[in-house]
Amino acid sequence: MRAITLTQFGGPEVLVEGQRPDPVPAAGELLIEVTASGINRPDVLQRKGAYAPPPGASDLPGLEVAGRVVGGDAAELAAAGFKLGDRVCALVAGGGYASLCAAPIAQCLPVPAGLSDIEAASLPETFFTVWSNVFDRGRLQPGETLLVQGGSSGIGVTAIQMAKALGAGVIVTAGSDDKVAACVALGADVGINYRTQDFVAEVKAATDGKGADVVLDMVAGDYVAREIQCLADDGRLVIIAVQGGLQSGFNAGEVLRRRLTITGSTLRPRPVAFKAAIAQSLRSRVWPLIESGRIRTVINRVFPAAQAAQAHQLMESSQHVGKIVLDWTVQGA
Repeated sequence: MRAITLTQFGGPEVLVEGQRPDPVPAAGELLIEVTASGINRPDVLQRKGAYAPPPGASDLPGLEVAGRVVGGDAAELAAAGFKLGDRVCALVAGGGYASLCAAPIAQCLPVPAGLSDIEAASLPETFFTVWSNVFDRGRLQPGETLLVQGGSSGIGVTAIQMAKALGAGVIVTAGSDDKVAACVALGADVGINYRTQDFVAEVKAATDGKGADVVLDMVAGDYVAREIQCLADDGRLVIIAVQGGLQSGFNAGEVLRRRLTITGSTLRPRPVAFKAAIAQSLRSRVWPLIESGRIRTVINRVFPAAQAAQAHQLMESSQHVGKIVLDWTVQGA
């Protein structure tokens, strides 16, 4: 099969197209002929040597794919409601940057009606992550307010739409006025340019002094202390990345007095059963919202798979709004 391999750890140039043996699906897995692969920040970290695949996962980068089912045990497929030839998208722990990918059947979902494979490949990583962290860990409820740090990212555009569709208010931060406008166009109630505005003061003003009920944080570092300041009483802070650093100094007394929760998670190393439960929630609660048009995909750019290095350059530039996707149906660099 075609595959994007890591020749060594380093910059985008270490991503090189090569050949790998075709994967063989194990028990509980199916084989996907990949049409498209989503690109995510963890892929960049893996490329740099900072985010190793969990034991047993492919060493190839890539956490989400879409395509056609071409292999797997017929009985296992039938039990999950799939058959050969079905179009699916899948969350995987590695191996997504390839023309064939073995995926746990329980982590596969049908391509939502009306979506292309390119669109479907942009769904799994961010939708699994947002559901698990905002709704399961953060317990966001209808009528509450969610603050999304980095609203123009792939995670951000998913969190905005999912929270709004399920009845919550949404405040976002982004790094430019254009990105703020894009977030508001997707449904955010309030957009804050964190480069020119104090997000703590703006969140307080937007909520009549109450604060946000849930904060989805991809920054950590010194943001944590400020996020505690803009949380409502009984608020929940969910950390899913540490782009701003590992160390966070904050007023622990505020956590005690106002009954705040600080939590976080990484999804990649969790067992299949954990991710299967998320998949079931998405299929019942979120897939109908996608098929009805209430939640839409936001894709910034599609690259031929051979241009994975250029796709990573765009990811690291942070100039995009939404998702970046690799297309395996076109040849050439």
